Amino acid sequence: MEKERRYKTGELIGRFMPYYKKYIPTVIFDLFCASLTTICEIILPLIMKEITNRGINDLASLTIGFVLRVGILYLVLRIIDSAAYYYMAYIGHVMGTKIETDMRRDAYSHLHKLSNTYFNNTKVGQIMGRITNDLFDVTEFSHHCPEEFFIAGIKGIVSFVILLNINVPLTLIIFIIIPIMVVICRSLNKRMRATFRKQRQLIGELNARIEDSLLGQKVVKAFANEDIEVEKFEKDNKNFFSIKKLSYRFMGAFSTTTRMFDGIMYAAVVIAGSIFMIKGAITPGDLVAYLLYVTTFIATVRRIIEFAEQFQRGLTGIERFLQIMDADIEIFDEENAVELKNPKGDIEFQDVSFEYPDDHNKVFKGLNLSIKSGEKIAFVGPSGGGKTTLCNLIPRFYDVTAGGILLDGKNIKEYTLKSLRDNIGMVQQDVYLFSGTVYENISYGKPGASMEEVIEAAKKAGAHEFVMELKDGYDTYVGERGVKLSGGQKQRISIARVFLKNPPIIILDEATSALDNESEFAVAKSLAKLSEGRTTITIAHRLSTIKKSDRILVLTDEGIMEEGSHEELLKQKGIYYKFYEMANELN
Repeated sequence: MEKERRYKTGELIGRFMPYYKKYIPTVIFDLFCASLTTICEIILPLIMKEITNRGINDLASLTIGFVLRVGILYLVLRIIDSAAYYYMAYIGHVMGTKIETDMRRDAYSHLHKLSNTYFNNTKVGQIMGRITNDLFDVTEFSHHCPEEFFIAGIKGIVSFVILLNINVPLTLIIFIIIPIMVVICRSLNKRMRATFRKQRQLIGELNARIEDSLLGQKVVKAFANEDIEVEKFEKDNKNFFSIKKLSYRFMGAFSTTTRMFDGIMYAAVVIAGSIFMIKGAITPGDLVAYLLYVTTFIATVRRIIEFAEQFQRGLTGIERFLQIMDADIEIFDEENAVELKNPKGDIEFQDVSFEYPDDHNKVFKGLNLSIKSGEKIAFVGPSGGGKTTLCNLIPRFYDVTAGGILLDGKNIKEYTLKSLRDNIGMVQQDVYLFSGTVYENISYGKPGASMEEVIEAAKKAGAHEFVMELKDGYDTYVGERGVKLSGGQKQRISIARVFLKNPPIIILDEATSALDNESEFAVAKSLAKLSEGRTTITIAHRLSTIKKSDRILVLTDEGIMEEGSHEELLKQKGIYYKFYEMANELN
């Protein structure tokens, strides 16, 4: 797999900002509430300054009425602060969750546009981690990021101006310390970002390991390799522990650094402020106010610095999200693609060459083949000869490297992907059933199909009888990947999907490979009926299923070596004849 792209912080923020577009009113009101919550913190030092100075310099002016008025004002401000904080904590987080949901929707939608090549080279556990766990931190990031920097900006500027008005030399001492702290914290931030990125990657690896082992648990038990799987898991688990330990090390160093500089700034205020007060350069009330404003300022700086951890987690989540969104869509609709309507089913391969995009493994070179409308053809040949690959090119699961495939005289790239695939029915070699009921799996061939339509399709596929013997009939839960059904039962349900879809072009990739002789005979009769007047392409190792094909083609890694009917190929006594003889010996 190619190396994952890395993004600069500015690019990540820029790519993320459009997700705020729908929620601008919410963001604006959230920032307004954030400004309200800062008022109490800004006003409290001024109140304490006034009370202290009056108590020392003019005690008579410090009346009960004045104290009550100030106290009521502060309580009113606190009520406003509480209401604003509730909005920020509730609606602000909901907004963040909506953005996370939007991003997850976009990532999931984009994944369905990616070619088989992407999924061949990316672990499902990694993909799942990117669209679930990695986006959790985006909720906090999207809510707190504008809020925290906005609050910090207000408090920082107001505090700086007030501190300068109280005592310029003391303020300059404080602000000389801050750049040093920022430089050190920035260095630690970079290390935190790298460890969080690695941590996300290892979570994906851990998920992939768990998924692989649990889905293959029957194989694990069959070979009594439970200890080996536990050992593999333990290795990945320890790697994850190590990187998490390292991330906590940097987080600890980060927090310790901020606390140390907090102490330095407080010490500077106490020592220098006391000296200025002794010399009469600052009043006791001003020093109290100054200390409170410094406390507010330091708390703001600390909050921003501590938010840096959440900031880096959010950026890491955005980065891994963008790595999905920036994965190339290799198979897409051409600019002038048209809908494919009522195709006849004439298919032609013109000098088709193909190699897999990732490993450049060449499968075909200059392949020519013409399939007439309504013709029933079959491919046989050794494994690895390219039979399944050839069939995967027709619905554009992959695009040809050179040459072209025509459908009704027009290149298949000139049709929209959806309309092309809507007119092709496939029963693939690797049967996949979704976690759900029998009805849901069959109706996948025609979403919204009635129960009567599903039952009719099941009857044609030879599935109705065994389905009715199941505990809940068509409402029976088949388990993950159809684990509760036998191989033959799963195969017949997948065939029923195609009957329900009723397409003009049918591709059967080892469609009857898992059926017993009786079921195979029943399904073969139904397939023969369905294929009447339709273009049918069959891949089979069991030659008994293709004897009645109009044409049989022997495909090897050197191309199409033989072509003809079953009887014609037997007379040639070539490759097909040898396959047939071997099949008879096995029977």
